[in-house]
Amino acid sequence: MRIIAAATMLALGLGATAAHAEDWKKDYKVVKFGILSGENESDRIARYTPFKEYLKKTVGVDVEIFTAGNYDGVIQALAANQIEFAFLGSSAYAAAYTESEGGMVPLLTQQQEDGSTGYFSVIVVRCDSPYKKVEDLKGKTLAFADPDSTSGYNVPYFNLDKQGFKPTEFFGAIPFSGSHEAGVAGVANGQFDAAATYINNEVNGIPQRMEAKGMIKKGEICWIWQSPEITSGPFTARANLPEGLITAMKTAVMNVPTADPVAFKEMSGAEKSTAKGYVEVNHERYQWIIDMRDWFKKQRRG
Repeated sequence: MRIIAAATMLALGLGATAAHAEDWKKDYKVVKFGILSGENESDRIARYTPFKEYLKKTVGVDVEIFTAGNYDGVIQALAANQIEFAFLGSSAYAAAYTESEGGMVPLLTQQQEDGSTGYFSVIVVRCDSPYKKVEDLKGKTLAFADPDSTSGYNVPYFNLDKQGFKPTEFFGAIPFSGSHEAGVAGVANGQFDAAATYINNEVNGIPQRMEAKGMIKKGEICWIWQSPEITSGPFTARANLPEGLITAMKTAVMNVPTADPVAFKEMSGAEKSTAKGYVEVNHERYQWIIDMRDWFKKQRRG
C-alpha cells in the first residue's frame, strides 16, 4: 500500500515539475528569433522557414523569424526585448552583450565535420583582376560588409591594421556594402575592387554559396587574404528569459541535425555544407571579440 502511495506521489511530483517547466508558455505565445543580414532578406527567410516550422512543432508555440536591414537592427531588437533569440556572429554577440550590459547568454555554435568551430575572414577580388595580394590594393576600394560584422569588418580591419595596412590610409575608400552578398556582388560587377567576407573552408562560405545560387559565375571570385581563425558566432538568448524557454530552444536547436535534417541543411545554406551540428559555448569564448571592439572604440576616440 505504501509502495503504491509513494509511486503515486512521485508521479504527481513529476507531473507538477513538468507543468512548472512549461509555465513560460503562458507568457510567450510567440517566440521570435533573429537572423543577421548576411544575404538578401528573401533568401534568409527561405533558408530558415523549415527551421521555424520545426521549432513550432518541437517547442510547441508559434515561432516568427525576425530580420533587419543591418546587423544593428537585430542587436537592438534583442537589447530592447523585442525578440527572444538570435543567430549572431561573434562581433554581433559582443555588441549585443555590451548594449544589454551583459544581458545575453551564448548557447550553441555550429560545428563542422572536421570538428572545427571557426571560420575565416577573406578579402575577395575578381579572379581576372591584377590584384594578387593586399599590397596590390593600395589606393583601391575595399568594401566592408557591416560595422557589426565580425568577418566582414572587425576582424579584417583589426588584422590589416596590425599587419601594417592601416585601412583609412592604405585604401582609397572603405565603404560599407550593407551585407556580405552585396560586397561580393559589388566586386563581381566592378563596383568595388575588393570586399571582405567569410569562408568556412574551401568549399563552404559566402562566395561558394553565391555561386550555387547563380548570383556570381563559378571561378569569378578569388580571395587574396585570409584571417586567423575566428570563433563561430553563437545562437544567443536573452538572459532575462525563463529558464524553461531557454532550455527548450537550446535543446531543439541542438537536435535539429538529426530531428529534421532537411531544415538543418537549408539553414546551413550551401549544397556542399560541411556543417555537422552544434556544440555548447559560454561567454568566455567571445571575450577576445569584446576586447577587439574596445580597441576599435579607442581608435575612434583617438
